[in-house]
Amino acid sequence: MIVLIAPEKDIPNEIETLQRLFKEGLEYYHFRKPEKNYEEHVAYLNQIDEQYHDRIVTHYFHELINEFKLKGIHFQEQKRIDALENGSEYFIGLNMIGKTMSSSFHEPSVLANCDIEFDYHLLSPIFSSISKKGYEGRGFDVNHIDKTIIGMGGINTDTVQETLALGFQGIGVLGGVWNAENPVASFKNIKSHYKECTE
Repeated sequence: MIVLIAPEKDIPNEIETLQRLFKEGLEYYHFRKPEKNYEEHVAYLNQIDEQYHDRIVTHYFHELINEFKLKGIHFQEQKRIDALENGSEYFIGLNMIGKTMSSSFHEPSVLANCDIEFDYHLLSPIFSSISKKGYEGRGFDVNHIDKTIIGMGGINTDTVQETLALGFQGIGVLGGVWNAENPVASFKNIKSHYKECTE
């Protein structure tokens, strides 16, 4: 699976580019906009063709899944620690039927020992980040962990094969698409390369 993370700050033609990415087969879009408030989240989602809402996973304002037919919710590391310490109480009022639940991790040992059953886990940084300067890759090998883990950090066509060899069941991309001169062409390249490596 390929997960595309939203650019933290809005970029020119972002929604238009995103709709084209969905048309090219993007199935997991992680809607991560830390600086947007609830109303801005709603306004952003309202600009996206409704047929693609079920491919969007929200990082903030999890109650959005009650208003939009989203794919699921994601927990940043601190949010997971804070919210899920409360157990099932966190989910009261959230319509989670048929929705995915995922979380971010930065240490394989924490991921391996996590008791919460997430549908998939994002682990980073595998390679040095394209979008965050000074975020050095750590080359985690997760072949020994029996969970669905998506590798993030420095993922582009050159690192797809190595990521899969390290035991990851998918790739998470941010800078490899959004920082490219042509994000759609870059996504198509990564996608076809990923397909070749997994066939």
